[in-house]
Amino acid sequence: MRVAVFSTKPYDREFLASANEIAGHDLTFYEPRLTVQTSALAAGFPAVCAFVNDQLDAQVLLSLARQGVRLIAMRCAGFNNVDLRSAGQLNLTVARVPAYSPHAVAEHTVALILALNRKVHKAYNRVREGNFALDGLMGFDLLGRTAGIIGTGKIGAVVARILHGFGCKLLAHDVVENPEIKALGAEYVPANDLFAAADVITLHCPLVPSTYHLIDEEALVRMKRGAMLINTSRGALIDTKAVIRALKSGRLGSLGLDVYEEEGDLFYQDLSNHVIQDDVFSRILTFPNVIVTGHQAFFTHEAMQAIARQTLQNITAFERGERPPGLVTVEKVVAC
Repeated sequence: MRVAVFSTKPYDREFLASANEIAGHDLTFYEPRLTVQTSALAAGFPAVCAFVNDQLDAQVLLSLARQGVRLIAMRCAGFNNVDLRSAGQLNLTVARVPAYSPHAVAEHTVALILALNRKVHKAYNRVREGNFALDGLMGFDLLGRTAGIIGTGKIGAVVARILHGFGCKLLAHDVVENPEIKALGAEYVPANDLFAAADVITLHCPLVPSTYHLIDEEALVRMKRGAMLINTSRGALIDTKAVIRALKSGRLGSLGLDVYEEEGDLFYQDLSNHVIQDDVFSRILTFPNVIVTGHQAFFTHEAMQAIARQTLQNITAFERGERPPGLVTVEKVVAC
């Protein structure tokens, strides 16, 4: 099947091309993001392959359908950027990669927790400048601390296992309780109870209407003063302006982000010679108790192999008239 692959970097080409040696599809790689302006590049392709920051709203989907596209193959787990109702009305099939490597994202989550707690980013810069003073670098033992995990699917479960190994007390919140989490001794509690008790809060739920700005002004006020907040899921789970106010007041102790609500115009490109125009993002970067990475939590060799393999499996199944393993429907949009 001919596939237009958008938002491609050299590593995307490498892993998709390698996996395609077996799948045998005709892949055409495009560097630009998929938007209404670039959708014309998909003309004549029955399938497009898209990523997390590609735009797949009603207008783009209509443009794709009119050009003969029948399959949207997402090479990621999230599908919040896809208008599923419009896709259904246009008879477009949407597939994703639901579980490529929960360990990759979970391990990055814990890396952010450790780096923020022990001020690794600050210590690194100090030592390079010949400053070996310890003032301002004190952290805390994770042993005995309370970790709150919001979203206990595959990634949340791995995070829970790792933090359990550190000796943390686990609190969890989700619409469906995971027996694996409960077996670790985790207690499922309402979100507000988790906010009030947790020293570390980490987000692993999907972005759906009910979780948009899950962390807002009200949630931040309920949090234990000085708590750490980590988001490696989707940027819009957090009201960034509210978080900035909480950081300024000292209510929020530290923040680790691998995602950002308006990351589409920032992440996955080199802007080191440009002035960043997003004032909210620029403000976030000024805090010494904040670490931001550019949506790289998934980025391991094993995960990239799995993403490429499973993306092509979805395309192959569709071409054969079969149900893609990662099929997404409107019914999949459930609350956290």
